Amino acid sequence: MKICVFCSANQQIDPDFFTTTEELGRWAAENGHTLVYGGVNQGLMETIGKAAKEAGGRTIGIVPMIVEKSGRTSDYVDIEIPCDNLSDRKQLMMDQSDVFIALPGGLGTLDEIFTVVASATIGYHQKEVVLYNMKGYWNPLIALLADLQAKGMIRGDWRQYIKTADSIEEIKTLI
Repeated sequence: MKICVFCSANQQIDPDFFTTTEELGRWAAENGHTLVYGGVNQGLMETIGKAAKEAGGRTIGIVPMIVEKSGRTSDYVDIEIPCDNLSDRKQLMMDQSDVFIALPGGLGTLDEIFTVVASATIGYHQKEVVLYNMKGYWNPLIALLADLQAKGMIRGDWRQYIKTADSIEEIKTLI
């Protein structure tokens, strides 16, 4: 399976996120899954790529040319797919992946999550997003989604498209 991971490229975040991200990267590689990710050499992105690679896995980095030009491409990318911009990047990630796991992240991660989910809701694909809720990171987003659902702003049930997992064990059962 090709697992796309959305996550932070920041270093100054909770150290526990790095440990849990390493665990996920190792698990994916040890189980024969290919990692698709942003391919940046910083933050959780570098951590997931390194962990997967060091555990014998294969990595595909979808790297914007502006990132490449600035020298921020990870050394742990096996296959680099360059892209012009973030819209291209998200489309390439969707095309390359079977499932998506969102780790802690910021605006870029939120953009990626909702691009994939919105595409699924109108029928472009049937791929799921899993929010890896490390230390309750996604609790505010989960509450927002529940509130939007209660207000009738989401057709159907948002859980059709977005799953939540509090541990790697839960991720294993979901995907």
